[in-house]
Amino acid sequence: MRFICLMMGLIVSASLLADDDWQQYKQRFVTAEGRVVDTGNNGISHSEGQGYGMLLAQAYDDQQSFTAMWLWARKTLGRHDLPLFAWKYDPQHKPAIADNNNASDGDILIAWALLNAGRKWHNSNYINASRRIRVAVLDNMVHDYAGHLVLLPGLNGFDGNGYIDINLSYWVMPALVDFAQTDNEPRWQQLADSGVKLLSLAKFGDAQLPADWIRMTNKGKLSPSPKWPSRFSFDAVRVGLYFPWAGFGDDAALTPIKQFWEAGGATPPAWIDVSSSEVAPYAASSGILAMRDVLNDQPVTRHISDSDDYYSASLLLLSRLAAQTTQR
Repeated sequence: MRFICLMMGLIVSASLLADDDWQQYKQRFVTAEGRVVDTGNNGISHSEGQGYGMLLAQAYDDQQSFTAMWLWARKTLGRHDLPLFAWKYDPQHKPAIADNNNASDGDILIAWALLNAGRKWHNSNYINASRRIRVAVLDNMVHDYAGHLVLLPGLNGFDGNGYIDINLSYWVMPALVDFAQTDNEPRWQQLADSGVKLLSLAKFGDAQLPADWIRMTNKGKLSPSPKWPSRFSFDAVRVGLYFPWAGFGDDAALTPIKQFWEAGGATPPAWIDVSSSEVAPYAASSGILAMRDVLNDQPVTRHISDSDDYYSASLLLLSRLAAQTTQR
């Protein structure tokens, strides 16, 4: 499997840099001021989207777009108490940020994009901003719980009496591995290793797949969280991208995901309920199919189409980036 290029920024092939999909992505999903718009979710924006956009802009060597997206994220989503980011911006409501809670995957994506951009463009401001975010994530979001090192999804709302709720797709594995090699801090690698271990334990239902949201008791028992639908769906599918991107693609814990996507043939269902085995009445998006290519160690040759919304297009371009990234 391919590994990310660490310590030097992401190195991509000329075919990626020459591709016009990035121009289409910007035209459809990024505003002039740098806000990445979730077109499949009523036009909101969130820290995840800013992180995805910044990561792609860096890969496509688009400094102008990167700067705009970073400035928008910092000024609009940036919290005042910690170098983390409010998770959701809704332009149809006042205030547009009704919930100041963060999303740890968005924080990690932004930090990783800044780290790569700082290396690539020799920008110490980006390097320093990334470092501050990484420290805040480690200090506030990473905890020992029931014998595991876990990543809390947000500062508030994910713990209760004798349990926590986690989301394995928040483990942005290539970023964690990169942080582990960048920082003199062993918890990054420990967190990545813990994610692999938890994935091997989070096998639910006949399909033996992880749910989007997983409840962990203080005794270490895992089950689908009752606060969300018990589905392997739009969150958990990203495990099929993040884990192989970081070099874990051959791990046996990913086998159920491979089998589920392969069993669906050319058009696997978008999701499956791990408790009832009910499947989505509609097919997986192009972005999910691109992640399947990465998981199967195949080239990603798909391009953005008019039917792709923000999320599908983001996953597709990230999959192409993962597939074309080399280790030097």
